Amino acid sequence: MERHGGRILADQLALQGVRRVFSVPGESFLAALDGLYDVGIPNITCRHEGGAAMMAEAYGKMTGAPGVLLVTRGPGATNAASGLHVARQDSTPMVVFVGQIARAHRDREAFQELDYRRFFGPLVKWVAEVDQTERLPEYIARAFHIAVSGRPGPVVLALPEDMLSARADVPDLPSPARLLPEPGAAQVAAVAEALAQAERPLVVVGGPHWSAQAAADLARFAGAFDLPVAVSFRRQGHLDNRHPCYVGDLGVGMNPRLGARLAAADLVLALGTRLGDTATNGYTLLDPTRPGPRIVHVHADPDELGRVWRPDPGIALPAPAMVAALARLNGHPGPWAAWRAGARAEYEAWTIPRHTPGAVRMEQVIAWLSAHLPEDAIVTNGAGNYAAFLHRYFAFKAHGTQLAPTSGSMGYGFPAAISAALEHPGRAVICLAGDGCFQMTLNEMSTAIQHGAKVVVIVANNGRYGTIRMHQERRFPGRVSGTDLANPDYAALARAYGGDGVLVTDQAAFPAAMARALAATVPFVIELQLDPEALATGFTLSEARAMGEAGAG
Repeated sequence: MERHGGRILADQLALQGVRRVFSVPGESFLAALDGLYDVGIPNITCRHEGGAAMMAEAYGKMTGAPGVLLVTRGPGATNAASGLHVARQDSTPMVVFVGQIARAHRDREAFQELDYRRFFGPLVKWVAEVDQTERLPEYIARAFHIAVSGRPGPVVLALPEDMLSARADVPDLPSPARLLPEPGAAQVAAVAEALAQAERPLVVVGGPHWSAQAAADLARFAGAFDLPVAVSFRRQGHLDNRHPCYVGDLGVGMNPRLGARLAAADLVLALGTRLGDTATNGYTLLDPTRPGPRIVHVHADPDELGRVWRPDPGIALPAPAMVAALARLNGHPGPWAAWRAGARAEYEAWTIPRHTPGAVRMEQVIAWLSAHLPEDAIVTNGAGNYAAFLHRYFAFKAHGTQLAPTSGSMGYGFPAAISAALEHPGRAVICLAGDGCFQMTLNEMSTAIQHGAKVVVIVANNGRYGTIRMHQERRFPGRVSGTDLANPDYAALARAYGGDGVLVTDQAAFPAAMARALAATVPFVIELQLDPEALATGFTLSEARAMGEAGAG
């Protein structure tokens, strides 16, 4: 039976199990919209391609299946690039379809023409343009396979509008069959042998492929061997933070004592993480150019092994596969009980709230959330100093409860929260955002209202781009340029969109505001009026300026 390319695409998405797509519509892919109408796949209509891309990325993070995004040519595709960068650095599977100019008009700089292979080439795992309607199933099956294979990531397919509107009689094609990898006995034995020779081991976990089962396996493995486990940046949901083996996160604003433990370890068992610059504090805690601890590196991408670090050994496997095998061992604690206990004690001391100035204090807000939110509540954030309070003081208790960009992209938290609320409508979804972070994507409030995504947004309003101001004061004290912000009335803005909101100016009012927000049937914004002095978890604005003046002196 002949179908137009848009219907072939939609049928292929249905075959892949796609439950929803995210898009900002464009005339370049009207046939695809028509196909989605026939097949009945929900289309989450967004207000900006950047927000749409972040929603699709969050879907991939939550499910392990590719998030699907449809955008139009030229500005639609370029607007989406920020979300693709998140997917690339966070190893998140994603398939992006870009409407393209008609084939006959190429290479004339036609309206919104772009060479997508050149534009997206360094940003994604694979980019291609489909020239023949009958090859759509082949390309789409390959795109979904590449997105999830090895180290997952984003894939882009450009679809010329005349190709998409043309008709063809072609069968659907599923993705290649995949067998889950299993570690060999020699690989498991190599890890066990490395542990047997260690005195100060540190397990560092991160990366993609994790699940509730993987988190349970990790807890069992770590408990049996009494191993300290640190997580990489914004991967705190990989292990219940209350587990006695959990010792904190190696991320921006990390506990300095944990960083010292990484530097002092004689064995680093890296499971899924790339051990990048964030986890190693700019390659100062571990330096790939100098001798350091033995590194046993387990990573799904064989090209990652040996790229930065010399692994001994390097094992090309998804980390959860190795963790499952290690959890089946008859493990026993090594001679590092005091090492593990000391690391845990340092983590617990680090999470005792440190007082910040003001009538509303972020450390108390986060401590309240950690103590009172349901254990399966999903917490999202973008980038900014406000997020350091979340990383330090919130105990993540289950897999899949943290959605945050390891790439450090501002504006991510709100679109991610919308995607999470659509995927898990029965769970509490809380977005933490700074005033600068929220204003990058708050237009997606219309998307939340239109599609019934019930989210709570907590806006930490200190009237500035706090992270940049912190660095500015430390390098150029007192010379403020470009870091102050004018802000709207966020509660009123939420009501204008059809949601609700409240301003909190005193700490005592926060619990009641949260109770009202969690009971709301529409998106709800809580604006926290913070003291401008409350700059970070470890120092105030004045202290940051003093550091800069001392350095300049």
